[in-house]
Amino acid sequence: MIRINRENIGDHLVDYQLTMVGKTVAEAMKTPEWYSKWTMTEEQQDQLRDYAIPLIKKIFKCNKKRAEGIFGWFLLQFGLRIDNNPKTTNDADLQDLEL
Repeated sequence: MIRINRENIGDHLVDYQLTMVGKTVAEAMKTPEWYSKWTMTEEQQDQLRDYAIPLIKKIFKCNKKRAEGIFGWFLLQFGLRIDNNPKTTNDADLQDLEL
């Protein structure tokens, strides 16, 4: 297992997030704008937060408030959209959004 550090924590969290929704980094590399096409539930995002905050605190040696801020920036940059309705498809959602 690769040791998580300041240089690779972002990659690790992206991989962890994608694994939660049944996707891989390889699939993301083949899918333009994967971050806006794929979704996760609010519960999954809470699970990601519960995993990421303590990890960020450990890696960056910071307090919880700072770790939450770092995680917020991660979500803005790489976080998947929230969709709590599992019956909708990602493609249908995108078509509704397109003008």
